[in-house]
Amino acid sequence: MSTSDGLLNHPYWWDDTDLPDAQIARGAATLPETVDTLVVGAGYSGLSAALTLARAGRDVVVIDADAIGFGCSSRNGGQIGPSFHKLGLAGLTSAFGTAKAHEILRESMDSLAYLKTLIKDEAIDCDMQPNIGRFKGASRASHYDEIARSNEELSKAVGFQFEMVPKAQQSAHIGSDFYHGGTHYPEDGQLQPAKYVLGLARKAVEAGVKIHAPARATGVLRDGNRFTVQVAGRVINARQVLVATNGYSGPELPFFHRRIMPLRSAIIATQELPRELISSAFPTGGCVVDSSRLVLYYRPSPDGRRMVFGGRAFDLADKPQKYAPDLRRLMLRIFPQFSDAAITHAWSGNVAYTFDHAPHLGCHDGLHYVMGYCGSGVGRATYFGHKAALQMLGQTAGKTSLDGLSFPTRPLYFGKPWFLPTVLRWQNMMDRMGR
Repeated sequence: MSTSDGLLNHPYWWDDTDLPDAQIARGAATLPETVDTLVVGAGYSGLSAALTLARAGRDVVVIDADAIGFGCSSRNGGQIGPSFHKLGLAGLTSAFGTAKAHEILRESMDSLAYLKTLIKDEAIDCDMQPNIGRFKGASRASHYDEIARSNEELSKAVGFQFEMVPKAQQSAHIGSDFYHGGTHYPEDGQLQPAKYVLGLARKAVEAGVKIHAPARATGVLRDGNRFTVQVAGRVINARQVLVATNGYSGPELPFFHRRIMPLRSAIIATQELPRELISSAFPTGGCVVDSSRLVLYYRPSPDGRRMVFGGRAFDLADKPQKYAPDLRRLMLRIFPQFSDAAITHAWSGNVAYTFDHAPHLGCHDGLHYVMGYCGSGVGRATYFGHKAALQMLGQTAGKTSLDGLSFPTRPLYFGKPWFLPTVLRWQNMMDRMGR
Protein backbone atom coordinates (compact mmCIF):
# COMPACT_ATOMS: atom_id res chain seq x y z
CA MET A 1 0.00 0.00 0.00
CA SER A 2 1.33 3.43 -0.97
CA THR A 3 0.36 6.93 0.09
CA SER A 4 -0.51 9.71 -2.35
CA ASP A 5 3.08 10.97 -2.22
CA GLY A 6 4.55 7.56 -3.03
CA LEU A 7 5.51 6.39 0.47
CA LEU A 8 5.15 2.68 1.10
CA ASN A 9 2.74 2.46 4.03
CA HIS A 10 3.99 -0.82 5.39
CA PRO A 11 6.97 -1.81 7.58
CA TYR A 12 10.31 -1.79 5.83
CA TRP A 13 10.93 -5.07 7.69
CA TRP A 14 8.28 -6.81 5.56
CA ASP A 15 10.33 -6.30 2.40
CA ASP A 16 12.81 -8.90 3.63
CA THR A 17 10.19 -11.56 4.53
CA ASP A 18 7.00 -13.05 3.12
CA LEU A 19 4.88 -11.16 5.62
CA PRO A 20 2.01 -10.44 5.72
CA ASP A 21 1.21 -13.37 3.40
CA ALA A 22 3.23 -16.13 5.05
CA GLN A 23 1.78 -19.48 4.03
CA ILE A 24 2.29 -21.17 7.41
CA ALA A 25 -1.09 -19.93 8.70
CA ARG A 26 -4.40 -21.61 7.96
CA GLY A 27 -7.67 -19.82 7.28
CA ALA A 28 -10.63 -19.42 9.63
CA ALA A 29 -12.70 -21.93 7.66
CA THR A 30 -10.51 -24.83 8.83
CA LEU A 31 -10.78 -24.05 12.54
CA PRO A 32 -11.81 -27.08 14.62
CA GLU A 33 -14.99 -26.91 16.71
CA THR A 34 -13.17 -28.00 19.87
CA VAL A 35 -9.63 -27.21 20.99
CA ASP A 36 -7.68 -27.91 24.13
CA THR A 37 -5.78 -24.62 24.35
CA LEU A 38 -6.61 -21.51 22.34
CA VAL A 39 -4.24 -18.53 22.11
CA VAL A 40 -5.72 -15.25 20.89
CA GLY A 41 -2.97 -13.20 19.25
CA ALA A 42 -0.17 -14.34 16.92
CA GLY A 43 2.49 -11.88 18.03
CA TYR A 44 5.56 -12.43 20.20
CA SER A 45 3.54 -13.16 23.37
CA GLY A 46 1.08 -15.58 21.85
CA LEU A 47 3.63 -17.46 19.74
CA SER A 48 6.11 -17.74 22.61
CA ALA A 49 3.36 -19.12 24.84
CA ALA A 50 2.14 -21.49 22.13
CA LEU A 51 5.65 -22.87 21.59
CA THR A 52 6.06 -23.57 25.32
CA LEU A 53 2.60 -25.17 25.57
CA ALA A 54 3.05 -27.36 22.52
CA ARG A 55 6.42 -28.66 23.68
CA ALA A 56 4.77 -29.57 26.97
CA GLY A 57 2.35 -31.80 25.07
CA ARG A 58 -0.62 -29.47 24.68
CA ASP A 59 -2.78 -29.33 21.57
CA VAL A 60 -2.57 -25.62 20.75
CA VAL A 61 -4.43 -23.41 18.29
CA VAL A 62 -3.43 -19.76 17.73
CA ILE A 63 -5.78 -17.27 16.08
CA ASP A 64 -5.22 -13.67 15.04
CA ALA A 65 -7.50 -10.99 13.64
CA ASP A 66 -4.98 -10.31 10.89
CA ALA A 67 -1.76 -11.86 9.62
CA ILE A 68 0.93 -13.41 11.82
CA GLY A 69 2.70 -10.63 13.73
CA PHE A 70 0.63 -7.96 11.97
CA GLY A 71 0.71 -5.70 15.03
CA CYS A 72 3.80 -4.31 16.72
CA SER A 73 5.59 -7.66 16.55
CA SER A 74 6.52 -6.84 12.95
CA ARG A 75 6.31 -3.04 13.22
CA ASN A 76 8.65 -2.14 16.10
CA GLY A 77 12.16 -0.71 15.82
CA GLY A 78 13.90 -3.98 16.67
CA GLN A 79 15.84 -2.60 19.66
CA ILE A 80 16.31 -4.98 22.59
CA GLY A 81 17.29 -4.29 26.18
CA PRO A 82 16.27 -5.19 29.73
CA SER A 83 13.14 -3.01 29.42
CA PHE A 84 13.26 -1.57 32.90
CA HIS A 85 9.98 -0.59 34.51
CA LYS A 86 8.95 2.94 33.50
CA LEU A 87 8.65 3.99 37.14
CA GLY A 88 12.34 3.39 37.78
CA LEU A 89 13.81 2.12 41.03
CA ALA A 90 12.42 4.98 43.15
CA GLY A 91 8.89 4.58 41.79
CA LEU A 92 8.94 0.81 42.17
CA THR A 93 10.26 1.02 45.72
CA SER A 94 7.56 3.53 46.63
CA ALA A 95 4.86 1.33 45.15
CA PHE A 96 6.01 -2.14 46.19
CA GLY A 97 8.88 -1.89 48.67
CA THR A 98 12.60 -2.51 48.17
CA ALA A 99 12.57 -6.30 47.87
CA LYS A 100 9.77 -6.40 45.31
CA ALA A 101 11.30 -3.53 43.33
CA HIS A 102 14.60 -5.36 43.04
CA GLU A 103 12.79 -8.56 42.05
CA ILE A 104 10.98 -6.78 39.21
CA LEU A 105 14.21 -5.18 37.97
CA ARG A 106 16.13 -8.46 38.04
CA GLU A 107 13.40 -10.11 36.01
CA SER A 108 13.67 -7.31 33.46
CA MET A 109 17.28 -8.35 32.98
CA ASP A 110 16.19 -12.00 32.85
CA SER A 111 13.82 -11.21 29.97
CA LEU A 112 16.69 -9.96 27.82
CA ALA A 113 18.82 -13.00 28.63
CA TYR A 114 15.91 -15.31 27.83
CA LEU A 115 15.36 -13.66 24.44
CA LYS A 116 19.02 -13.94 23.45
CA THR A 117 19.19 -17.58 24.53
CA LEU A 118 15.98 -18.52 22.75
CA ILE A 119 17.07 -17.01 19.44
CA LYS A 120 20.48 -18.67 19.67
CA ASP A 121 19.21 -22.09 20.76
CA GLU A 122 16.40 -22.14 18.19
CA ALA A 123 18.71 -20.81 15.45
CA ILE A 124 16.14 -18.19 14.44
CA ASP A 125 17.51 -16.14 11.56
CA CYS A 126 16.55 -12.56 12.46
CA ASP A 127 19.73 -10.51 11.95
CA MET A 128 20.35 -10.64 15.68
CA GLN A 129 23.14 -8.45 17.08
CA PRO A 130 22.82 -9.36 20.76
CA ASN A 131 25.46 -7.12 22.35
CA ILE A 132 26.10 -4.39 19.83
CA GLY A 133 25.02 -1.85 22.42
CA ARG A 134 22.64 1.08 22.63
CA PHE A 135 23.39 4.76 23.17
CA LYS A 136 20.89 6.89 25.09
CA GLY A 137 21.30 10.57 24.34
CA ALA A 138 20.57 13.29 26.87
CA SER A 139 18.18 15.61 25.05
CA ARG A 140 18.82 18.35 27.63
CA ALA A 141 21.93 19.10 29.67
CA SER A 142 20.05 18.41 32.92
CA HIS A 143 19.10 14.95 31.69
CA TYR A 144 22.72 13.78 31.75
CA ASP A 145 22.97 13.85 35.54
CA GLU A 146 19.48 12.38 35.89
CA ILE A 147 20.44 9.44 33.66
CA ALA A 148 23.68 8.94 35.60
CA ARG A 149 21.86 8.86 38.96
CA SER A 150 19.28 6.39 37.67
CA ASN A 151 21.97 4.12 36.23
CA GLU A 152 23.97 4.19 39.46
CA GLU A 153 20.88 3.16 41.42
CA LEU A 154 20.19 0.29 39.04
CA SER A 155 23.82 -0.80 39.14
CA LYS A 156 23.83 -0.95 42.94
CA ALA A 157 20.47 -2.71 43.07
CA VAL A 158 20.81 -5.38 40.37
CA GLY A 159 24.28 -5.10 38.82
CA PHE A 160 23.10 -3.24 35.72
CA GLN A 161 25.94 -2.41 33.31
CA PHE A 162 26.36 1.04 31.77
CA GLU A 163 28.97 3.60 30.77
CA MET A 164 28.36 7.33 30.98
CA VAL A 165 29.49 9.17 27.85
CA PRO A 166 30.21 12.91 28.19
CA LYS A 167 29.41 15.15 25.24
CA ALA A 168 33.07 15.42 24.28
CA GLN A 169 33.17 11.65 23.73
CA GLN A 170 29.75 10.95 22.24
CA SER A 171 31.07 11.00 18.66
CA ALA A 172 32.31 7.47 19.34
CA HIS A 173 28.64 6.40 19.54
CA ILE A 174 26.70 8.80 17.33
CA GLY A 175 27.60 11.04 14.42
CA SER A 176 25.81 14.07 15.81
CA ASP A 177 26.50 16.78 18.36
CA PHE A 178 22.78 17.23 19.08
CA TYR A 179 22.88 15.53 22.50
CA HIS A 180 24.43 16.65 25.77
CA GLY A 181 26.29 13.41 26.27
CA GLY A 182 24.52 10.23 27.27
CA THR A 183 25.05 6.67 28.33
CA HIS A 184 26.01 3.42 26.63
CA TYR A 185 24.32 0.11 27.45
CA PRO A 186 26.73 -2.63 26.31
CA GLU A 187 24.33 -5.56 26.73
CA ASP A 188 21.57 -4.10 24.56
CA GLY A 189 21.18 -5.14 20.94
CA GLN A 190 18.95 -5.22 17.90
CA LEU A 191 17.22 -7.61 15.52
CA GLN A 192 14.94 -7.66 12.50
CA PRO A 193 11.48 -7.82 14.13
CA ALA A 194 9.49 -9.28 11.24
CA LYS A 195 12.06 -12.03 10.70
CA TYR A 196 11.94 -12.80 14.41
CA VAL A 197 8.15 -13.13 14.66
CA LEU A 198 8.07 -15.25 11.52
CA GLY A 199 10.86 -17.46 12.85
CA LEU A 200 9.03 -17.85 16.15
CA ALA A 201 5.85 -18.80 14.29
CA ARG A 202 7.70 -21.45 12.28
CA LYS A 203 9.17 -22.95 15.46
CA ALA A 204 5.68 -23.09 16.98
CA VAL A 205 4.28 -24.83 13.90
CA GLU A 206 7.14 -27.33 13.96
CA ALA A 207 6.17 -28.09 17.57
CA GLY A 208 2.61 -28.87 16.49
CA VAL A 209 0.86 -25.52 16.90
CA LYS A 210 -1.88 -24.72 14.39
CA ILE A 211 -2.09 -21.03 13.44
CA HIS A 212 -5.27 -19.64 11.88
CA ALA A 213 -5.03 -16.11 10.53
CA PRO A 214 -6.93 -14.03 9.73
CA ALA A 215 -9.46 -15.35 12.22
CA ARG A 216 -10.86 -12.62 14.45
CA ALA A 217 -12.28 -13.50 17.87
CA THR A 218 -15.47 -11.49 18.34
CA GLY A 219 -16.39 -12.73 21.80
CA VAL A 220 -15.19 -14.98 24.62
CA LEU A 221 -17.63 -16.43 27.19
CA ARG A 222 -17.01 -18.73 30.10
CA ASP A 223 -19.13 -21.88 30.08
CA GLY A 224 -18.44 -23.68 33.35
CA ASN A 225 -14.90 -25.00 33.15
CA ARG A 226 -14.61 -24.25 29.45
CA PHE A 227 -14.90 -21.28 27.11
CA THR A 228 -16.87 -20.59 23.99
CA VAL A 229 -15.10 -18.30 21.55
CA GLN A 230 -16.84 -16.68 18.61
CA VAL A 231 -14.48 -16.65 15.63
CA ALA A 232 -15.45 -15.53 12.13
CA GLY A 233 -19.10 -16.44 12.62
CA ARG A 234 -18.30 -19.78 14.22
CA VAL A 235 -18.23 -20.98 17.84
CA ILE A 236 -15.08 -22.70 19.12
CA ASN A 237 -15.01 -24.57 22.43
CA ALA A 238 -11.77 -24.43 24.38
CA ARG A 239 -10.61 -25.79 27.72
CA GLN A 240 -8.09 -22.96 28.25
CA VAL A 241 -7.73 -19.58 26.57
CA LEU A 242 -4.81 -17.16 26.63
CA VAL A 243 -5.46 -13.57 25.56
CA ALA A 244 -2.28 -12.06 24.07
CA THR A 245 -3.72 -9.18 22.06
CA ASN A 246 -1.65 -6.40 23.69
CA GLY A 247 -2.17 -3.05 21.90
CA TYR A 248 -4.91 -4.56 19.73
CA SER A 249 -7.26 -5.59 22.56
CA GLY A 250 -10.70 -4.61 21.27
CA PRO A 251 -14.22 -4.23 22.69
CA GLU A 252 -14.87 -7.94 22.21
CA LEU A 253 -12.63 -8.36 25.27
CA PRO A 254 -14.02 -5.59 27.50
CA PHE A 255 -11.96 -6.35 30.63
CA PHE A 256 -8.70 -5.89 28.71
CA HIS A 257 -10.04 -3.16 26.42
CA ARG A 258 -10.54 -0.95 29.50
CA ARG A 259 -7.03 -1.59 30.82
CA ILE A 260 -4.88 -1.11 27.73
CA MET A 261 -4.12 2.28 26.18
CA PRO A 262 -3.09 1.83 22.53
CA LEU A 263 -0.48 4.50 21.87
CA ARG A 264 0.58 4.87 18.25
CA SER A 265 4.29 4.73 17.51
CA ALA A 266 5.51 5.54 14.00
CA ILE A 267 8.66 4.83 12.00
CA ILE A 268 10.16 5.98 8.73
CA ALA A 269 12.91 4.40 6.65
CA THR A 270 15.12 6.20 4.17
CA GLN A 271 16.08 5.13 0.70
CA GLU A 272 19.25 3.07 0.33
CA LEU A 273 22.22 5.31 1.05
CA PRO A 274 26.00 4.98 0.90
CA ARG A 275 27.25 2.75 3.70
CA GLU A 276 29.73 5.44 4.66
CA LEU A 277 26.89 7.87 5.41
CA ILE A 278 25.08 5.36 7.61
CA SER A 279 28.25 4.32 9.44
CA SER A 280 29.10 7.98 10.08
CA ALA A 281 25.78 8.32 11.92
CA PHE A 282 26.19 5.01 13.78
CA PRO A 283 29.94 4.50 14.41
CA THR A 284 29.40 1.32 16.43
CA GLY A 285 26.52 0.02 14.31
CA GLY A 286 24.31 0.05 17.42
CA CYS A 287 20.95 1.63 18.04
CA VAL A 288 20.06 4.92 19.72
CA VAL A 289 17.28 6.20 21.96
CA ASP A 290 16.98 9.56 23.64
CA SER A 291 15.56 11.13 26.81
CA SER A 292 12.89 13.28 25.17
CA ARG A 293 9.27 12.90 26.19
CA LEU A 294 8.40 11.67 22.70
CA VAL A 295 11.08 8.96 22.98
CA LEU A 296 12.90 9.03 19.67
CA TYR A 297 14.55 5.75 18.70
CA TYR A 298 16.58 4.91 15.62
CA ARG A 299 19.13 2.56 14.12
CA PRO A 300 20.79 1.44 10.90
CA SER A 301 18.99 -1.19 8.86
CA PRO A 302 20.55 -4.68 9.12
CA ASP A 303 22.26 -4.26 5.75
CA GLY A 304 23.76 -0.89 6.81
CA ARG A 305 22.11 0.98 3.94
CA ARG A 306 19.19 2.85 5.55
CA MET A 307 18.26 4.98 8.53
CA VAL A 308 15.24 3.58 10.41
CA PHE A 309 13.86 6.37 12.61
CA GLY A 310 10.90 6.24 15.01
CA GLY A 311 8.94 8.14 17.62
CA ARG A 312 5.43 8.80 18.88
CA ALA A 313 2.62 9.71 16.45
CA PHE A 314 0.13 12.36 17.57
CA ASP A 315 -2.98 10.71 16.09
CA LEU A 316 -4.85 7.60 17.16
CA ALA A 317 -5.22 6.49 13.53
CA ASP A 318 -2.48 5.64 11.05
CA LYS A 319 -1.82 8.91 9.19
CA PRO A 320 1.57 8.66 7.44
CA GLN A 321 0.98 11.95 5.62
CA LYS A 322 1.23 13.61 9.06
CA TYR A 323 3.80 11.61 10.99
CA ALA A 324 6.28 11.01 8.15
CA PRO A 325 7.09 14.75 7.76
CA ASP A 326 7.25 15.14 11.57
CA LEU A 327 9.72 12.27 11.91
CA ARG A 328 11.82 13.47 8.98
CA ARG A 329 12.05 16.92 10.57
CA LEU A 330 13.19 15.37 13.87
CA MET A 331 15.69 13.14 12.05
CA LEU A 332 17.24 16.12 10.28
CA ARG A 333 17.45 18.09 13.51
CA ILE A 334 19.79 15.37 14.79
CA PHE A 335 21.40 14.42 11.47
CA PRO A 336 21.41 17.39 9.06
CA GLN A 337 23.76 15.39 6.82
CA PHE A 338 20.71 13.31 5.75
CA SER A 339 18.94 16.28 4.15
CA ASP A 340 19.06 14.72 0.68
CA ALA A 341 17.82 11.31 1.81
CA ALA A 342 14.35 10.45 0.54
CA ILE A 343 11.87 8.58 2.74
CA THR A 344 10.59 5.38 1.16
CA HIS A 345 8.60 3.71 3.99
CA ALA A 346 6.33 5.11 6.71
CA TRP A 347 4.30 2.94 9.07
CA SER A 348 2.93 2.81 12.58
CA GLY A 349 1.49 0.42 15.16
CA ASN A 350 -0.21 0.33 18.54
CA VAL A 351 2.03 0.18 21.61
CA ALA A 352 0.17 -1.12 24.67
CA TYR A 353 0.49 1.13 27.69
CA THR A 354 -1.05 0.41 31.07
CA PHE A 355 -2.14 2.84 33.77
CA ASP A 356 0.56 1.65 36.18
CA HIS A 357 3.28 1.45 33.46
CA ALA A 358 3.75 -2.29 34.12
CA PRO A 359 3.21 -5.43 32.02
CA HIS A 360 0.51 -7.76 33.30
CA LEU A 361 -0.09 -11.47 33.21
CA GLY A 362 -2.42 -13.66 35.18
CA CYS A 363 -5.93 -15.04 35.12
CA HIS A 364 -9.27 -13.18 35.16
CA ASP A 365 -12.43 -15.24 35.59
CA GLY A 366 -10.54 -18.28 34.35
CA LEU A 367 -9.21 -16.45 31.28
CA HIS A 368 -5.41 -16.25 31.10
CA TYR A 369 -3.76 -13.11 29.74
CA VAL A 370 -0.39 -11.48 29.08
CA MET A 371 0.04 -7.93 27.74
CA GLY A 372 0.98 -4.29 28.42
CA TYR A 373 4.70 -3.90 27.62
CA CYS A 374 4.70 -0.10 27.55
CA GLY A 375 6.94 0.32 24.53
CA SER A 376 9.55 -2.31 25.41
CA GLY A 377 7.97 -5.48 24.14
CA VAL A 378 10.43 -7.58 22.15
CA GLY A 379 12.08 -9.25 25.13
CA ARG A 380 9.26 -8.75 27.60
CA ALA A 381 6.60 -10.26 25.32
CA THR A 382 8.72 -13.30 24.52
CA TYR A 383 9.64 -13.90 28.15
CA PHE A 384 6.25 -13.27 29.75
CA GLY A 385 4.47 -15.25 27.03
CA HIS A 386 6.64 -18.18 28.06
CA LYS A 387 5.88 -17.55 31.73
CA ALA A 388 2.13 -17.30 31.08
CA ALA A 389 2.28 -20.69 29.36
CA LEU A 390 4.06 -22.22 32.34
CA GLN A 391 1.34 -20.83 34.60
CA MET A 392 -1.32 -22.41 32.37
CA LEU A 393 0.55 -25.70 32.73
CA GLY A 394 0.47 -25.32 36.52
CA GLN A 395 4.26 -25.28 36.79
CA THR A 396 6.03 -23.42 39.59
CA ALA A 397 8.59 -22.19 37.04
CA GLY A 398 5.86 -19.86 35.80
CA LYS A 399 6.18 -17.66 38.88
CA THR A 400 7.05 -14.03 38.08
CA SER A 401 7.68 -10.82 39.95
CA LEU A 402 4.45 -9.43 38.49
CA ASP A 403 2.19 -12.09 39.98
CA GLY A 404 -0.61 -10.66 42.07
CA LEU A 405 -0.37 -7.10 40.75
CA SER A 406 -3.77 -5.51 40.27
CA PHE A 407 -4.58 -4.62 36.66
CA PRO A 408 -5.98 -1.09 36.99
CA THR A 409 -8.26 0.92 34.76
CA ARG A 410 -9.71 4.42 35.24
CA PRO A 411 -13.27 5.73 35.62
CA LEU A 412 -14.83 6.68 32.27
CA TYR A 413 -12.09 4.94 30.28
CA PHE A 414 -13.58 2.44 27.84
CA GLY A 415 -10.68 1.59 25.56
CA LYS A 416 -10.29 4.70 23.42
CA PRO A 417 -7.52 7.00 24.74
CA TRP A 418 -9.06 10.20 23.41
CA PHE A 419 -6.75 12.22 25.67
CA LEU A 420 -3.45 10.92 24.24
CA PRO A 421 -3.13 13.24 21.20
CA THR A 422 -3.44 16.28 23.50
CA VAL A 423 -0.95 14.81 25.99
CA LEU A 424 1.56 14.01 23.24
CA ARG A 425 1.31 17.47 21.71
CA TRP A 426 1.89 18.98 25.15
CA GLN A 427 4.93 16.72 25.63
CA ASN A 428 6.24 17.76 22.23
CA MET A 429 5.88 21.41 23.20
CA MET A 430 7.72 20.76 26.49
CA ASP A 431 10.53 19.05 24.55
CA ARG A 432 10.84 22.05 22.25
CA MET A 433 10.88 24.44 25.19
CA GLY A 434 13.55 22.41 26.94
CA ARG A 435 11.43 21.52 29.95
